[in-house]
Amino acid sequence: MSFLNAVINKVKDEALREQLQERVDLIQHKIKFMDKVPVACLDTNNQLNYGLEEVILAAGGMYQDFINTAKVVIYMEKGTTMLELMGLVPPLLDNSWPAVEYNRVYLMNGQDLEMDDAEDLVTALEDIAEMLYPGFFVFGNEGIDWLSFKTQ
Repeated sequence: MSFLNAVINKVKDEALREQLQERVDLIQHKIKFMDKVPVACLDTNNQLNYGLEEVILAAGGMYQDFINTAKVVIYMEKGTTMLELMGLVPPLLDNSWPAVEYNRVYLMNGQDLEMDDAEDLVTALEDIAEMLYPGFFVFGNEGIDWLSFKTQ
């Protein structure tokens, strides 16, 4: 989690820095009582995308190098909107993947995501926590920053 703390500590506005830290702390407190979720993040070539690996780990995910072991698959590519992903993802899915079988495929807006911006990273952390633990987290960004992609 030190990468998030490092990014948050660079925020000059003290009130914003404290708010961001509180948001992170809330998630961290809740997930320490939950089982970790196996996750793979893919790009539009179905290649593993490690850009969000640290955020996924901080949100309670266990990053998987093999899609067949992931219970959640997140499609995200820098510079690509969810609308674009909606057109690209269907032919990429494999019905044998557990994430497809259990409808746990998510599309994440990568168009404006800045990996060195504290607010973007904390929002991504909240979004991924909500994907991994639906019902335990509700931050209100579904349909804005991410969406559940119904596979069946």
